[in-house]
Amino acid sequence: MITLFRKELASFFSSLIGYLVVIVFLLATGLFLFVFDGNFNILNSGYASIDGLFIIAPWIFLFLIPAITMRFFCEESKSGTIELLLTMPLSDFAIVFGKFLAGIVLLFFSLLPTILYYVTVYALGSPVGNVDTGAVIGAYIGLFLLGGMYLAIGTFLSSLTDNQIIAFILTAAICFIFYIGFEFVSELVPDVAFLTNVGISEHYNSISRGVIDTRDIVYYLGFIGFFLYCTTLSIAKKRK
Repeated sequence: MITLFRKELASFFSSLIGYLVVIVFLLATGLFLFVFDGNFNILNSGYASIDGLFIIAPWIFLFLIPAITMRFFCEESKSGTIELLLTMPLSDFAIVFGKFLAGIVLLFFSLLPTILYYVTVYALGSPVGNVDTGAVIGAYIGLFLLGGMYLAIGTFLSSLTDNQIIAFILTAAICFIFYIGFEFVSELVPDVAFLTNVGISEHYNSISRGVIDTRDIVYYLGFIGFFLYCTTLSIAKKRK
């Protein structure tokens, strides 16, 4: 599995994909937080807060993460290397988890430079350091788990088709439904208000307040495990 993980990670950074994901994410968030006028602009808000980052990032991930996952198995199937991959002495789960883990590392590298945003706000605070650090840490944990769930969904959908465009569109659509769709439906139909707890947004907002609730962690890890398990079943079917 480690060999496959290294291969996937190397493929990200031996081409433009890995660099583009990191650059586009940092460029988009940086423009909204420091350049464009609006509610997210830190310099114009008058408050020492990077809440704008945690509001914008899930929407940016809706497009960037499908661009990462669409090639996981689609490219293997289209090029015919999926047969070679399945003959390797690896279990189906090891193949799935190796690719997923490479995506997680790329996600980590995307978020890591944004710590500079926190350092900037920390220095600009009046007095210096007047920042709710606990809420920032919680928001980072929530954003990382949200990105992991997007990755798990994209990994599963990539295993269902050999067309990268279809995989991209399906992943973006399903992630959108999980992020805001259930909440939207529960607001329209009060009788199904329980659907709010199925959506990502409710749990993401909860963690972003700086309160690490076990229920939110179980929610994310449960869905990540579910989609990785579904991917394993899909790969097992291909093997047969």
